[in-house]
Amino acid sequence: MKNFIFLLLLLTPLSLLAQSEEDYYRIETIPIPDSIVLEVGGLAFTDDNKLGVSTRRGEVWLLDNPASARPTFSRFAHGLHEPLGLAYRNGAFYTTQRAEVTKLTDTNNDGVADRYKSVFSWPLSGNYHEYSYGPLFLSNGDMLVTLNLAWIGYGESPVKWRGWLLKITEDGNMTPIATGLRSPAGFGFDAEGEVFYGENQGDWIGSGRITHLEKGDFAGNPAGLNWSQEPNSPLGLKREMIPDSVGLMHEFAKNISSLKPPTVWFPHTIMGISTSDILTDTTQGGFGPFAGQMFVGDQGHSKVMRVFLEKINGEYQGACFPFREGFSSGILRMRWGSDDNMYVGMTSRGWASTGKEPYGLQRLVWTGKTPFEIKAIRAVANGFELEFTQPVDESMASQTSTYPITNFIYSYHRKYGSPIINQQACQVHSAEVSADRTKVRLHMDGLREGYIHEIKVEGLKSASGQSLLHNVGYYTLNNFAEGTEMVAPIAQNETSEVPPCEESEKRVTEMPSDWEKPDVVITVGTEPGLKYDLSSFTVAEGDKVQIVFNNNDDMLHNLVVTEPNTADQVGEEAMNLGLAGTDRAYVPMMDEVLFHTCILQPETSESIYFVAPPAGDYEYVCTFPGHYKVMRGKMLVTSKETASR
Repeated sequence: MKNFIFLLLLLTPLSLLAQSEEDYYRIETIPIPDSIVLEVGGLAFTDDNKLGVSTRRGEVWLLDNPASARPTFSRFAHGLHEPLGLAYRNGAFYTTQRAEVTKLTDTNNDGVADRYKSVFSWPLSGNYHEYSYGPLFLSNGDMLVTLNLAWIGYGESPVKWRGWLLKITEDGNMTPIATGLRSPAGFGFDAEGEVFYGENQGDWIGSGRITHLEKGDFAGNPAGLNWSQEPNSPLGLKREMIPDSVGLMHEFAKNISSLKPPTVWFPHTIMGISTSDILTDTTQGGFGPFAGQMFVGDQGHSKVMRVFLEKINGEYQGACFPFREGFSSGILRMRWGSDDNMYVGMTSRGWASTGKEPYGLQRLVWTGKTPFEIKAIRAVANGFELEFTQPVDESMASQTSTYPITNFIYSYHRKYGSPIINQQACQVHSAEVSADRTKVRLHMDGLREGYIHEIKVEGLKSASGQSLLHNVGYYTLNNFAEGTEMVAPIAQNETSEVPPCEESEKRVTEMPSDWEKPDVVITVGTEPGLKYDLSSFTVAEGDKVQIVFNNNDDMLHNLVVTEPNTADQVGEEAMNLGLAGTDRAYVPMMDEVLFHTCILQPETSESIYFVAPPAGDYEYVCTFPGHYKVMRGKMLVTSKETASR
């Protein structure tokens, strides 16, 4: 029987076999000595091909022969304050600590830095959220750094230049460039040398995104405007000019010239949850068929996404696509090696991730095989043009039913994040296949300027019978292509939040009228790093239970009690809800879900009431997508006999 199965596999065309991301892009782990805690904050290659790694523990390590099975590690520098970036130029390393850009030089060539020079420094308040990133070198030798906002009630920072992109010269002169940044952990250049930065969901930030930044731009979070009246500020926008609830960012930007809408949105929990580094493919085909496109890391989902950019009416916009999941920890940094492989540095302490390891260093290698993918999505008159990496099956590609398209957007407001709002389907009228069968031109109704368009491709195969490796892209349509028939935007009063979670037998938020009082009251809070502050609690079967859930974190969370041994299943179903996730508070409709709260904003609370189920060990879990892998606790239910002893 085994021989028969083996023969069948040999005779089956490769295109018909199940495919995975691993078939095209292989993850290889770089071994780290047990004595080194390599919580990666920055990566940079030297001129002689050594890999420098800065760590959140304040060290810089050098890896000799990083592509080998056993690279050699040596410590180059230590005693730094959480350096979250690293660059190499003219024989020296540069890193951004919490409060300064530091130049590290080995003057006596013994392999260890003996000169630590402060290039430029800025004040700190001591708030834990005041991370600093970079530097990124411009071609003229000037450096760019980005400064995270503090977290003191919606990011208001008490010290200068938090939430800004700054330019710093080698001799220590600083020029503020742009503001409106919240958590700008990743920034980089596109193929044309333009600067883009990545942003995470948070206050004023409905979802992750990347934004093209130029001098004088305001990217959306008003906290940085506290310093816009400084003499060297490149913009005069004032904090009070941004109301706490705006509506649609794209429409508001028409009246605020400095407000720069996102170039590409990454739908929250669908694509990722913690946008990190930006790396443009400069390998000229050495890494596969996506030369010139961007790769964007995600710390929370431990994965890399892909971005295609184009210019319409002189402004950047484009689409993001899934690319490669399965990294061992939370991705923070990505760099190209001379071998055209992508070197990926990771950490998860305090920023938990789907990758289980606390830190790691891996290499992503193209196997030489070309996946069947949506290579690009372009805006054209009254529709989109899809380009594929391989010729398509023409009969399938010409069917309009192959392309379900939905558009949606997020609210622009002071609150943390936003649900998906104004969701609407488009109607595809025709699908025209190009002569070489690598492109399909879609004509449709329902395009909306300023909206994200989810473009799915269902059931399509290549001319050789291969299925798409990933069948979806998300295009941010900031500007219509020339020739598009203009559609009036949705009226402001039609923009609404998804209503709060509905009361149900699984979510009872008022004490039942037939209870005099609960038998037991359990209070569960949150801690940084995707943790509940109570890892377990015990009740007896039949107890009248009140759980008070306090979200003390700066992220969105819920609490869902599940049947024994089903937390993974429930969490995975929540991940798969897609655009329906916010409507359901990321709680899937499953028998395995027993009781749950709603998704809670930071610094809010909710109580739920229920009668304890039969004796057993029940897990409670946060089902906000990606959190379930680490954010858990146990409700231990004892039998009545045990409880009475």
